[in-house]
Amino acid sequence: MSIISIKDLNFSYDKEPILKDINLEVKEGDFLAIIGPNGGGKSTLFKTILGLVTPKSGTVKVLGDKPQKNLSKIGYVPQNTNINTDFPIKVIEVVMMGHVGHKRPLFGYAKEEIACAMGVLAQVGMQEYAQAKIGSLSGGQRQRVMIARALCAHPKVLLLDEPTASIDVAGQKQIYELLKKLNKSITVVVVSHDISVIMGYANRVAYVNKTLTFHELDSTFKPKDKQEHFCEVEMLQLLSQKKDCKC
Repeated sequence: MSIISIKDLNFSYDKEPILKDINLEVKEGDFLAIIGPNGGGKSTLFKTILGLVTPKSGTVKVLGDKPQKNLSKIGYVPQNTNINTDFPIKVIEVVMMGHVGHKRPLFGYAKEEIACAMGVLAQVGMQEYAQAKIGSLSGGQRQRVMIARALCAHPKVLLLDEPTASIDVAGQKQIYELLKKLNKSITVVVVSHDISVIMGYANRVAYVNKTLTFHELDSTFKPKDKQEHFCEVEMLQLLSQKKDCKC
């Protein structure tokens, strides 16, 4: 089943091309990593998937329809989790904000919403912090809470923009291990610079630098004799093969 389908996408800011002839299909169950240099168009590609910007040409579909019609089925985790950390809001309250389109009761939250929030907090290993202030948590813990908030809407796909930015190495591994676990039941698309870490979790990689080059992560990778594109993915695959070689 196709979760995200992008065909012949072109996007420009003030006539400056940002994305050129982008074609990409994300299938159900994928763990797709989007990599590339700063300014290469990764964030803009995310915005088109979220329906925040309109392509100059081409089409973007989420679950077979325009992104705006399926926003409730997209779980989005932004890069910055440090906003308003001094605001006295509890972890469980942050998570319950993820109930997209649900009508709030006049006083407090419905029992079903609270149960859902506690359930997703358990999924990300943060249930014991439900009553803690969001500002008291570490960067990695806040990111787990943001993932729980996104899961609260029961999305079909989880989009994460640099989920391990400003998190220490141990925290980065914990986040990716969590995403790997969640990937058993949800499609995951993540923008990341942590290519060496991503290689251990993603099954597909899209390298974006205005154009898009797609990679299936295959242990049998062999570079072509006349290969115009060569990025970190090919390099790490070749190094991995050399390391595993018993000859």
